[in-house]
Formats: sequence, structure tokens, C-alpha cells
Amino acid sequence: MRIFAVDPGNELSAWCELSDGVLQDCGKEPNVVLLKRLREMPASATLAVEMIASYGMPVGREVFETCLWIGRFIEAWERGGGRYTLVYRRDVKLFHCESVRATDANIRAALIDRYGPGKEKAIGTKKTPGPLYGLKGDEWSALAVALAVAR
Repeated sequence: MRIFAVDPGNELSAWCELSDGVLQDCGKEPNVVLLKRLREMPASATLAVEMIASYGMPVGREVFETCLWIGRFIEAWERGGGRYTLVYRRDVKLFHCESVRATDANIRAALIDRYGPGKEKAIGTKKTPGPLYGLKGDEWSALAVALAVAR
């Protein structure tokens, strides 16, 4: 099963591609570049996009702009006949940590345990890179979304 997961932002979005549970590639790029990438990709994968949920707190312009980009990503993907799924952060937390109180640090630790055990095996070094070597920032979130969908 191939999954292309996106952690969307209002200007930049992180993405990861997973094939049969194996991390193929990750990156973070401007939304217009990612939109072009999605239009050109074969739709044989499932697109998994982290969706924004309301928890009753006020939000700013950036959240609404991110919502618009989510819709554009989905439209670009569907144009090629691909399937998509929306993934809520709450579900990612429950899948990886079995708690809605989990933080990004908890999820990152769960990912390291999954690919490890330990940082040495999961991330590795420049000389001996592990499967998660080079992941940074929001790419961790995109990977967490992909794995939650892959189950």
C-alpha cells in the first residue's frame, strides 16, 4: 500500500511517501510546489491529509488559509482519479501514543521506538543512516499521519 501524507500549512507543507510501511521520501516545500507535485503524481497511492479540527478556541488567518490549501491539495489529487482520506490530529495521537494528551515530542518518541529501538537504529548517523535519518520538523508529523493511515 502506498500512502502520500501531508502535514499542511498556510505557506509550506511537509509530506512523506510510504510504501508498504517503508519510508520512501519526505520533504517540506511551498504549497504551490506541492500542489504541482500532487497534480503530476500517479494516483496509485492514497493521499492522507492532516485535517484541522475545531476545539472551541479562536483561530487566526493562517488556520483558514491552511484549510483552503487542504481543499486545493484534495482537488488536485482527485483530478487524477486518486483516493484521499482526512486524518485528524486526535486520531494520530491515539494511534501512536494511545492518548489524546500526547505531544509532538511523544509522537516523535513513538516513531523512533517503532523504527528502532533507540535513536541509534532509527535515526542513525551520517556514516550509518537509519530509516528516519534526515527527518526534520513537520516531516515527523507527515510520517505520523502516513503510519496512522497505513495501520
